[in-house]
Amino acid sequence: MAGMKAPSTALLRAFSPLWRPQALPWTARGCVLQQQQAAPFSSTQRMEKKGRGAKTDMRITLIRYHLQHPLTPRPLRFSRTRALRHWTIHRAWRLYQRKLAEKRTLELERQYNSMAEACEALRLIDSNGLNAQDRERLGVPEPEMTGAKSDKDTGRLYRIAMRKDGIFNGAPIEYAKIQTETPSKDGWNHGWTK
Repeated sequence: MAGMKAPSTALLRAFSPLWRPQALPWTARGCVLQQQQAAPFSSTQRMEKKGRGAKTDMRITLIRYHLQHPLTPRPLRFSRTRALRHWTIHRAWRLYQRKLAEKRTLELERQYNSMAEACEALRLIDSNGLNAQDRERLGVPEPEMTGAKSDKDTGRLYRIAMRKDGIFNGAPIEYAKIQTETPSKDGWNHGWTK
């Protein structure tokens, strides 16, 4: 790190669109000037201020400068066999990732089905812990026959389990602020368009 020199501004002048002279032929220059007019139906030419061209975003200029910097390593160019090896390894990795995702999906589906069965069992259980098949198998009479209120007793545990009281205790978690060390001063830059 100590042996690296700081880049000069000569490279910035060479690669920056801000400092590059107009190299367009006169026919193309006319097309560009027509596109830059503020009002599309105006018959008058747009007045340009002296010494100023089209304003370019400095971030784009910096990105171009660093991509074309001599210290930036060149992009990878593989030979045919090396590209085939790379593609094979990448394809195997993607297949492995897909199998993992399918395994996770099947596990989540199994858990969901198990929870749905448990909820259905809770919905059918009465206050004695029996459903219709258990009552029939054990010979226990129906709640209507004994005079108990079956509507209130059947599914009571299910209704209690599905109750949503006191979950949020205020605002839902979706509206909570993301924990950051320092809040941003201006937030998202909505003016950036490129």
